[in-house]
Amino acid sequence: MLKRILAIAFIFLSAAVAWAVLGATIFSRTYDSTARLRGRVASTWGAAHTQTPPKACYTVTVPVRTETIEDGKKRIRITEEKSTHWLPLESTRARVDLALEPRQKGLLWYSTYTVAFAGAYLFRNPTGKEQAVTFSLDFPAAQAVYDDLVFTVNGVPAETRNEKTGVSATVRVGPGETAKLETGYRSRGLESWQYSFGSDVARVRDFVLRMTTNFREIDFPDNTLSPTAKRERAEGWELAWEYKSLVSGFQIAMTMPEELQPGPLAGKISFFAPVSLLFFFFLMLIITTLRGVDLHPMNYFFLAAAFFAFHLLLAYLVDHISIHAAFAISSAVSVFLVVSYLRLVTGLRFAAVEAGVTQLIYLVLFSYAFFFKGFTGLAITVGSILTLFVVMQMTGRIRWAEKFTR
Repeated sequence: MLKRILAIAFIFLSAAVAWAVLGATIFSRTYDSTARLRGRVASTWGAAHTQTPPKACYTVTVPVRTETIEDGKKRIRITEEKSTHWLPLESTRARVDLALEPRQKGLLWYSTYTVAFAGAYLFRNPTGKEQAVTFSLDFPAAQAVYDDLVFTVNGVPAETRNEKTGVSATVRVGPGETAKLETGYRSRGLESWQYSFGSDVARVRDFVLRMTTNFREIDFPDNTLSPTAKRERAEGWELAWEYKSLVSGFQIAMTMPEELQPGPLAGKISFFAPVSLLFFFFLMLIITTLRGVDLHPMNYFFLAAAFFAFHLLLAYLVDHISIHAAFAISSAVSVFLVVSYLRLVTGLRFAAVEAGVTQLIYLVLFSYAFFFKGFTGLAITVGSILTLFVVMQMTGRIRWAEKFTR
């Protein structure tokens, strides 16, 4: 009996080493190409967006008098210098519609999205003269495509100029008059969307931004403003940020939810596999002892190989199909290997009931616990305690001294 247990322990340790190598391989495949694949996604889809409010300015030419002394004579020179004056932003009405459309590259899902942005901004000419005001809007990302661009001043489409980082247009604004700049576009981005008031502490007046999402798992990064109002919709959320007069160094931001990541999930399941196999071997040893079934250490070796087949197949299926389908196929293959093999060793009833059910619990269900983020440890702990209780009840009347002696 003791020699059999030692042989089974050696098989278990060998399998644990194999799973450690497999798990390390999966994580290496996942993260070694992350930066390269993320760059490819950003180049073909679009990078993270950081939208800033538009700016408006006018230029004034000021004569400058310069006095110099040349050859003992005073000379006066008049030159012209241009000074730029910025118009204050008096009101903001913005709307953002975010639609999550994740894309998979390799063993990772990337949180790509489409965005429809529209904003109405009110500027005022504080001078007593008509000014040629230049309105400019910086695009939120250099790596992105902008479709259906709108750029109007007081309801009239402006003749825009393409700048290095955005677009601009010059419109004449009368003395003391207001100018309403309306702008908008449709674009695509990656991982997060942000509305920035500026790099430093900024003052915002009469500001309203409304955002809609097609996802429920909303997440606001650290050091950002929480919405002042929110309402849940059938397909997502409607959020609002409303301020009369705000002084803040924080910004408005939304982080896109992540899909279940196939690579990291398969790696974690592989690293957890020795625990799963330990429970299975332990239950098999107890059940065969109670039932008087003779399983040789070589039988345990083939059972460990069938368990390893589950994780090996899962690791390379997730590249090609969804993680749920890969998990179902791998589970079916591993259970089939165990039941079909033990049917020849012990008979169909023991293979299908005792071994099959035990494998279903300690391989399939324990591994599926990793799909529930935040509850994996609790699920495994509860399963371990229940297993301990059942085994203690089953073996309470066994005389272990007689078993080990025999």
